[in-house]
Amino acid sequence: MVDHMLGMSVYLGTVPFQDHEKRVREMNTVGFQSIFTSLHIPENDATAYKNELQLLGKLATELEMELMVDVSPTALDALGFTWESAEGLLSWGVSGLRLDYGISPETIAKLSQVMRIALNASTLTHDELSEMKTYGLKLEATEAWHNFYPRPETALGLEDFIQRNNWLHEEGVRIMAFAPGDRQLRGPLFETLPTLEKHRGGSPIVACLELMKDAHVDKVLIGDPGLSQTSLLQFEAYKNDVIRLRAKPAEHAHTAQLIQAATIHTNRPDSARDVIRSTESRPAVTNSGQIITAHYCAERPIGTITVDNERYLRYQGELQLTKKDLPADERVNVLGRVIDEDRQLLMYIGSNQRFEIVWV
Repeated sequence: MVDHMLGMSVYLGTVPFQDHEKRVREMNTVGFQSIFTSLHIPENDATAYKNELQLLGKLATELEMELMVDVSPTALDALGFTWESAEGLLSWGVSGLRLDYGISPETIAKLSQVMRIALNASTLTHDELSEMKTYGLKLEATEAWHNFYPRPETALGLEDFIQRNNWLHEEGVRIMAFAPGDRQLRGPLFETLPTLEKHRGGSPIVACLELMKDAHVDKVLIGDPGLSQTSLLQFEAYKNDVIRLRAKPAEHAHTAQLIQAATIHTNRPDSARDVIRSTESRPAVTNSGQIITAHYCAERPIGTITVDNERYLRYQGELQLTKKDLPADERVNVLGRVIDEDRQLLMYIGSNQRFEIVWV
């Protein structure tokens, strides 16, 4: 996770500022380092927004979080700045601006010399980027941001998205995309705010991992205002390089074996094709001197959690998770199965990856 950044969205003026602050602190604790806020300010609310933005900037500075602001020319004016003087926002704790309003390439390049800037990843062209570069665009301070899509069926497809990201990376630009939240959703549609359609209404951690590991995204922001307690725990585990899997125990499983399974394991360095193999489980059983008798040797659909019984001889005690559907085996006891929402996480448990089983 070293090269990736996780962030959150704050929509000022929607709830009392104390509520925003509580959530920022909560998400920062579990590994979120960036805040995004949008300032499309109604004229009559300019003073309130100005105060809230300054409070948010102060909070971001205290927590050493990045604060990126989506700001229109009229909103900038309401805050008392112009594009030429926008650098002054740095003293408020703002790290950078998302620019999407036909600002000249020269102005964008100048801004990149003093603060972070985010360009529109979907509309940016090779010619525009080249022109910005001729004016001295500072690439280390430049990001390309994809949009989120509130309306179902309008978000992006994975293949085109990856192609676009590959091109942006070749140009030397870092990439941001949005993942859905799963607690407070943003209106008026409340259908989550993903960049990719396949992520709509899905697991936030699954979306983040797919964006970062498969789609070449450098920063992922949660588009919706909130994450559930379950998701916060999964992100907290991920901050410590552990993938947290929720699982339902099998009705017939032995309680003692379920208790032994519910811990942190490490997938072996020689990662198998069909199963995830716990490095720690066999030595633990050997050292305890227990015998694992054959019990509930059922079919093993993808995501099944198993332990090898005494019939598997020296493999007795090995805990596994299946990565594909496997038949029943009289040498293998079935303990339970990873729940639907977390099953996609299995593909991110590679060599030496730590994972935790939590029975629900």
